[in-house]
Amino acid sequence: MSCFKSKYADELIANAAYIGSPGKGILAADESTGTIGKRFASINVENVESNRRALRELLFTTPGALQYISGIILFEETLYQKTASGKPFVDVMKEAKVLPGIKVDKGTVELAGTNGETTTIGLDGLGDRCKKYYEAGARFAKWRAVLKIGANEPSELAIHENAYGLARYAVICQENGLVPIVEPEILVDGSHDIEKCAYVTERVLAACYKALNDHHVILEGTLLKPNMVTPGSDSKSRAEPKVIAEHTVRALQRTVPAAVPAVVFLSGGQSEEQATVNLNAINQLKGKKPWSLTFSYGRALQQSTLKAWGGKEENVEKAQKAFLARAKANSEATTGAYKGDAQLGEGASESLHVKDYKY
Repeated sequence: MSCFKSKYADELIANAAYIGSPGKGILAADESTGTIGKRFASINVENVESNRRALRELLFTTPGALQYISGIILFEETLYQKTASGKPFVDVMKEAKVLPGIKVDKGTVELAGTNGETTTIGLDGLGDRCKKYYEAGARFAKWRAVLKIGANEPSELAIHENAYGLARYAVICQENGLVPIVEPEILVDGSHDIEKCAYVTERVLAACYKALNDHHVILEGTLLKPNMVTPGSDSKSRAEPKVIAEHTVRALQRTVPAAVPAVVFLSGGQSEEQATVNLNAINQLKGKKPWSLTFSYGRALQQSTLKAWGGKEENVEKAQKAFLARAKANSEATTGAYKGDAQLGEGASESLHVKDYKY
């Protein structure tokens, strides 16, 4: 019986623990060129490399913001970009003690034999890509699997395929020095209630940890990025933050081993303020929580910043203030200390839900 042992084991474990430090979280700035185009369209900004670079520079150089951020997930283009003055973004992050991360999946495709369910592609050549990204300074990776709740979904097939895809990705990352973020996102689309979401979340997470175990993944050198347990976007029932917290933490207690250092929640289309308030409620909840519970937010850290910026140089300072406010609010939420007093920028309370969300 031989157990996989990455030569990077100690580094993976240290980096995963660091990224999951209470008081800090992950900025997901890994929107693909197509996705950022949609964000830019909403503020009438042209989707060209110079604008994509300008937005990322605005975020990464916001005075005081990176003290609340432990890792930033990048799209491949961004990993190699520099500030206007010529400093590589990776160096900007390192100086701020922020670990650079990289999105390594290649999107989703329909899973044959299912009712429109999907599986994630990108395993071919993944080892070589990880090696290259590690050399460029990346220290963690992200791979998004997507499941949906329907009358008969998620199917056993979709759960199994996505769990095993995540596990194969995770072990390949660890062989090449990258901490894998395991992200089995259950979309909020649908009219299901919170109980159904809890049931499906538990099934999916249990399958993921079975697969990770089968692949000899070092759990101490991984992070979990799940959805919060909430009612569906079309559900007639609403749930208070405390109820969302109870269902979410219970699902994790039943499925996620204590060896996992941190759970970094995705925002899943919640508004900026909702995502912060729910994370705060999760951390205020009493009970067994052997993992640090933090955030890995994209839209929920950037919406009011984008609106304040509008692609204009003269708005950079205003936009950075909006980003600093959201980063600080979420930092407080990781310890249950958020008082709901963030300066709410334009767009902070608008729903960011996009049906059948794709990167």
